[in-house]
Amino acid sequence: MTSIRLAVVGTGSRGVALSNYLLEHPGTASVTAAADPNPRALTAFGERFGVPESGRFDDWRRLLAEKDSYDAVIIATPDTQHHEPALAFLGAGVPLLLEKPMAVDEDECREIARAAQDAGVLFAVCHVLLYTDYTRRVKELVAQGIIGDVVSVQHLEPVGYWHQAHSFVRGNWRTTKSAAFMLLQKCCHDLDWLRHVVASRVSRVASFGRLTHFHPGSRPPGSSDRCTTCPVEASCPSSAPRFYLGRFDAGDRGWPLDVLANPVTRPALEAALATGPYGRCVYACDNDVVDHQVVILDYESGVTATLTMTAFTEQADRKTTLFGTRGEMRLDGQNIEVFDFLTDKTTRYEVATTGDSTVAGGHGGGDFGLMAAFLDAMATGDASGVLSNAATSLESHLIAFAAETARLEGRVVALNYEKSTPRVEGGSV
Repeated sequence: MTSIRLAVVGTGSRGVALSNYLLEHPGTASVTAAADPNPRALTAFGERFGVPESGRFDDWRRLLAEKDSYDAVIIATPDTQHHEPALAFLGAGVPLLLEKPMAVDEDECREIARAAQDAGVLFAVCHVLLYTDYTRRVKELVAQGIIGDVVSVQHLEPVGYWHQAHSFVRGNWRTTKSAAFMLLQKCCHDLDWLRHVVASRVSRVASFGRLTHFHPGSRPPGSSDRCTTCPVEASCPSSAPRFYLGRFDAGDRGWPLDVLANPVTRPALEAALATGPYGRCVYACDNDVVDHQVVILDYESGVTATLTMTAFTEQADRKTTLFGTRGEMRLDGQNIEVFDFLTDKTTRYEVATTGDSTVAGGHGGGDFGLMAAFLDAMATGDASGVLSNAATSLESHLIAFAAETARLEGRVVALNYEKSTPRVEGGSV
């Protein structure tokens, strides 16, 4: 198989980001079918990737009925719309690349993992951090014992003040009623990355976090419900006009501006800010997800780790420190520094990265790395390069569900990988 035929379900930003790989690597694959209920998004996607009119569908079920026209499918629908199509395509024996999270419910995640195993076809979850050169180098150095045995880990996910406001206060992932809870949506990447690097399963977790700032109680006196009419907008760190129009004036035309308007023009952005959700005051939205959270992880190997997710940072790469018996490894998403206890010296390892860790930056090369691994497995039948299969991805999701249970119930939760634990419901504490 020289050129893979792909179908894409969900032609929004993630469907586009993954499919962009095909434009830079012509001949590896083509998109022959796509489905999306949004006609504008579907048309724009079809024109960008050359999807024939006959291969464009307003419902994934109609696309499924034409499964002879493609070899594999990418599901990049909203979080709450992963479960049903994933089971349907796997049930039909179609190889599947599924956006994270697998689903927003623990039992549904388990069902997808079982369906992938039963189908016996190629299956991968978009844990893109595993597919960067940076992660590969970190994994190699840890495996070589360069810092001895890893004893503990400190990991920071700096969401960024504007990213929190864009995605988790004003945007599609602001509430657990319409998407996953914050840890599952944003940090299943981090939990999966830690599992990969530590090379051990988590035995128990504790977690603390809440929605502290982005709520009506923090609202400045005299503010209005919308930034475009707010008399104190100029002094607000979460000013929507300053952020979105400022980025436009600086030359940006991609994410996150293309979430507000497509095509991206200044009049379209101004109209979106005047009437749409992204122009709302961050203290007058219906968001309920946490804006900071700490997770404490106890691994079966004896390693302990902390994961801190916080909105109150500059938008930056994740930062990690691995503490070992012979040294300390400091990581910033691009560079690796190792302090050796024997020599009392620090060695710096530079890693060639592609873009930054954001969506716009292709997750540091992870988006394209994932696509390369998936398509190579399709072409050769060798899935050894696919690191985020059903079993490993399910483990990461179960950690997230257990941690959220721990946060909501104020207790330490033991992981049970074989049986379902109580379903997590409700908003933030």
